[in-house]
Amino acid sequence: MTEDEKTRHVAAVETHGYTIVENAIEPGLIDELNGTLLRLERDLNVVPAKNTFEGHKTVRIYNLLALAPVFQRIPVHSNVLPVIEGLLDEGCLVSSLSSISIDPGETGQPIHADDQVMPVAKPHAPFVCNSMWALTDFTEENGATRIIPETHKWDHSPTYGQHYDSIPAEMPKGSVLIWHGSLWHGGGANKSDKRRVGIAMNYCAGYIRQQENQQLGIPLDLVRSFEPRLRDLCGFGTYQNLIGHIDKKTPAQRLLGEHRDFKSIWDA
Repeated sequence: MTEDEKTRHVAAVETHGYTIVENAIEPGLIDELNGTLLRLERDLNVVPAKNTFEGHKTVRIYNLLALAPVFQRIPVHSNVLPVIEGLLDEGCLVSSLSSISIDPGETGQPIHADDQVMPVAKPHAPFVCNSMWALTDFTEENGATRIIPETHKWDHSPTYGQHYDSIPAEMPKGSVLIWHGSLWHGGGANKSDKRRVGIAMNYCAGYIRQQENQQLGIPLDLVRSFEPRLRDLCGFGTYQNLIGHIDKKTPAQRLLGEHRDFKSIWDA
């Protein structure tokens, strides 16, 4: 992604609450991700959660970084991470990484905002910024994510379960939808005869708690194999050389034996 492209996508999120990066994912990576998700679904016997939010005909696989090496390529992807950093800053974290496969017959997910459980007055600068990777085409018929543009500027969150008019974020396979955590949205109803497959790569600012506990959810021996940037994104660094330290050491130094130089904000 060029600097001009990054600037354009960041501006779109700031203005409209969302942007779509087309041709973001390499075809080979799409194939590997789709194949790995099908294998995990079979091997782990994953079934729908059967509630109104997660769906009755939607298969979700959580904590993907702990399950297969291919998922390590997602949080640091060069066509997505720069936009996130432009919105949250380079101290952002992986909040959660999961797959969402909507099968035929699924009904629409209730409209919600990803930051509405946080007791912060709205509107506000983003501290949650999420993305949906299209591993199949996303169409209105097969359950493309539904959005309500510019609702990230509103002073309240949606009432859960209430109907709101929305539009489908249609995009071809290989695209990535990125949105402000306050944007009102929800998974669409799948009225087609084929599964809609996406990966939800969710980020948060480095100063708030992650949705999935990456430090406890990923075995430390596996984290040791991550590239340094991915370790930081999972919370094994610190935010602004302060938040998240352990006795003036980063979690990576304390838990992984990492030897990168670190000075706390007070020593710098």
